Amino acid sequence: MNLNTDAWLTFLQDNWIVIAIAIIVILIVLKVVKTVLKWVLVAAIVIGIVTYGGYSIEDIKEVGSKVSEEAKDQAIKAMAGDASKAVYKTNADGSYTITTDTLELTGVPNSGEVTVKLKGISLGTWKMEGEVREFVKNARAASK
Repeated sequence: MNLNTDAWLTFLQDNWIVIAIAIIVILIVLKVVKTVLKWVLVAAIVIGIVTYGGYSIEDIKEVGSKVSEEAKDQAIKAMAGDASKAVYKTNADGSYTITTDTLELTGVPNSGEVTVKLKGISLGTWKMEGEVREFVKNARAASK
């Protein structure tokens, strides 16, 4: 089993009610039942929670990666559509910021990376290649 903390946190956030009920049931079983049966019941409850809903941790990670890819595709489409409206600004610390109606790119010249935000939501740090490089180059040229 892969111990990806992001996937487990998502699982806990989505199923917190079931987990809280299971913890209460486990505590009741531990107080009431005095035999080996209590440990069998506790194990069954824990296994039931882990497999609850038919989703594995791999399924949760797969959904997360699909959402991330879709957001990246939307950002690249926005770069292509908003290139003519991009505003290039050089910051006091030597970095630059490129803004459009939906995008914000921040980077340091010659670093090879930019931080991308789509509608205010961070999409992380991207490599300066392909469409991203063209977008930055066109925005810089348009500002001069």
